[in-house]
Amino acid sequence: MVAGGVADRARLFEILETVKDPEVPVLSVVELGVVRDASFDDAGAVEVRITPTYSGCPAMGAIEADITAALHAAGYADVRVRTVFQPAWTSEWIGPVAREKLRAYGIAPPGRPATGEDDLIPLLRRGAAIAVTCPYCGSTRTELRSEFGSTSCKSILYCNGCEQPFEQFKAI
Repeated sequence: MVAGGVADRARLFEILETVKDPEVPVLSVVELGVVRDASFDDAGAVEVRITPTYSGCPAMGAIEADITAALHAAGYADVRVRTVFQPAWTSEWIGPVAREKLRAYGIAPPGRPATGEDDLIPLLRRGAAIAVTCPYCGSTRTELRSEFGSTSCKSILYCNGCEQPFEQFKAI
C-alpha cells in the first residue's frame, strides 16, 4: 500500500492507538507518548519513531513487534520502527485523558517532574515529601514504600486512608 497524505498519516495514528503498552495495558503507546511520529518514505514504506520511557525499558521489543503486527494487519507491508532517544521521553507527554485512565486503572498518574531553576534534577539523599493522591480513595495520606514497582517507571506507595498499596507512574 503506497500512501503519504494527511489522511493516510491520520490512519496510521488510528492504528497505533490500538497498540497497548504491554506494561500498562490501559494506555496505547500513543497515549503514553512512546510514539513520536509516523510517516511514509518516498517508496511508501511506513516509518514509526518511538522513544522509550527509560533507556533500558524491557517492553520496547514487544512494543516494536506489536506496532509492526498492527500495521501489517492493516495492510501496510513495509514497516520500519526506529527508536529515537532525542528528545528524551518525559512524563509530561502523557495527556490528561491518559492520566485519568491510569487513575481509573489503579495507578497514580505522574506529578510534574521536580526540576530546579536550570532544569537539572537535584540529587538528594531523601526527596521532599510530595503528596500523592491515592487512585482508589483520593486520600493524600500516602507514603512511598519502594522507589521501584513492577517496572522501573513506577513506584510503590501505600495509602493510610484505605490501606491499599498502589503504584504511581514516575514523573520524569
